Amino acid sequence: MAREVSAARAGSVRVGDRSVHRMGLGTNRLTDTEPARALLRRAVELGVDFIDTADVYQSSASETTIGNTLGSDARRVLVATKGGMTRTPDGMGADGRPEYLRQTVEASLRRLRTDRIELYQLHRVDPKVSIETSVGALKEMQEAGRIHRIGVSNVTVEEIERARRVATIVSVQNRYNFLEREQEKVLEYCEAHSIAFIPWTPIARGKLVEAKTLGEMAARRGVTAQQLALRWLLKRSPVILPIPGTMSVAHLEENLAAADIELSDDEFRQLLMPAEIA
Repeated sequence: MAREVSAARAGSVRVGDRSVHRMGLGTNRLTDTEPARALLRRAVELGVDFIDTADVYQSSASETTIGNTLGSDARRVLVATKGGMTRTPDGMGADGRPEYLRQTVEASLRRLRTDRIELYQLHRVDPKVSIETSVGALKEMQEAGRIHRIGVSNVTVEEIERARRVATIVSVQNRYNFLEREQEKVLEYCEAHSIAFIPWTPIARGKLVEAKTLGEMAARRGVTAQQLALRWLLKRSPVILPIPGTMSVAHLEENLAAADIELSDDEFRQLLMPAEIA
């Protein structure tokens, strides 16, 4: 009989004062439907205890779905949300004003049906507002008991350092995957300072077909390129916490199974070759 997949086999990482399994769930496509709720319930059954969302995901429907679904499981799952990004006619913008962030925190609390957000991350630095001011507002919300932990997203090393002068930063969420490695310095900084690094787009949004070495190695192993890319992330650094998103229970289980793939040091070095980087 095949062994059932489990998030626990990915190992654990510290997010501030809490340890979570190193295979989380991204929910940027989650809407309040029964298949989405079933996906969340199955993820929790399989040991996923870190779920990432944001107030702008599906126009807040992602947060609403999580709040409507988790119920009594809410405390054993660390739900991380984000605020400070806005939708504009030209795309995505940022609003890091303290008054705006206070509103977004309270709105997320209502949608998530909780009295405290376990991890709240500044989604994007507002070029018109200093990161110290934005993080300072989150610090005030933390002191008021509305936020437990604070993180930042889409930031440079210099911005992380400035944020850390204001509050304890437990997580950084930047784009990073097998093909897109521009954030190596940020990752190295996080590892040096024991800050959880949460790579968004961890499986490169379908672009892994461009990685020849990855695809060939995956084919020899009888696994998918996506699974091998996730396994590569887990080996790349002990502070990495991947959050692959999906709307399929089968795909969720496939992602979690990536932790069972054996990846030798020699194979890992092969996958570090610069030629693989888009």
